[in-house]
Amino acid sequence: MVHDLLAAARPALADRLEIVTIKTSGDRIQDRGLAEAGGKGLFTKEIERALIDQEIHIAVHSMKDVPTFLPAGLRLGAFLPREDVRDMWISTQGQTIGDMPTGFRLGTASIRRQAQLLARRPDLEIALLRGNVGTRLEKVAAGAVDATLLACAGLKRLGIAVPNGHVLGTDDMLPAAAQGVVGIEIRDGDEDTAALLADINDRDAETAVHAERAFLAALDGSCRSPIAALAEPLGGDGFRFRGEILSTDGRAVFRIEREGKAAALDQLATDAAEALKGQAGETFMKAFLAGPR
Repeated sequence: MVHDLLAAARPALADRLEIVTIKTSGDRIQDRGLAEAGGKGLFTKEIERALIDQEIHIAVHSMKDVPTFLPAGLRLGAFLPREDVRDMWISTQGQTIGDMPTGFRLGTASIRRQAQLLARRPDLEIALLRGNVGTRLEKVAAGAVDATLLACAGLKRLGIAVPNGHVLGTDDMLPAAAQGVVGIEIRDGDEDTAALLADINDRDAETAVHAERAFLAALDGSCRSPIAALAEPLGGDGFRFRGEILSTDGRAVFRIEREGKAAALDQLATDAAEALKGQAGETFMKAFLAGPR
């Protein structure tokens, strides 16, 4: 997607654009959750190392997989237009969440999705489910788990239709911060590349992602903590921001909603995080930041 957009924006460079495929630890490690295996950086560290070593000019990421704090010397240079931010519910028989039998097995590796589903269905059992989209769909179809959740953005980009899938609105399940956005990371000081990327940058996605990541940073969020965040353009320069933090068992849920201007959205999101900390209280936040071990 990035290659094609750059080629269209700068036709003279089309023949010089090369895609370098890098296998990450997150791709290789499938027997543990991200928190146990080392965190979100498992999907980015090898790619970022190639960027730091100047083996590549840009690094392309699914932004929800990018750690809250970047390595020194790197920054986010551009964002593609945001795809569908919602999650899709997929079960063996096409049931909705409310129709699932008592004690059904939910396959997921996402602490956020686990907590949000347990808040609605505390009777469910959690089973670790890792792998690419195809692998996870196959495991549901084979009955290895009774249901799972996948990002609509990934399914749409891969052209995969799920006949029995149920799309969950953001009022039912707030997405992960930066879900649905492809981001491009570059080296600090590489102004030539930054200028090239400006041709394909989507400003609404840029504003939303920076605000959602500011919310994560204020909460010191990691893949150990169930956090959801979404900034949505309202028209003009206005945005609606929603944030959510939960206990891993779903028993405690704290939500906040604010509206503000694009230029001040990072501060608005940071203030929202501080307000949520106050709502949740010191005891909850201490356990929240520790996360599952």
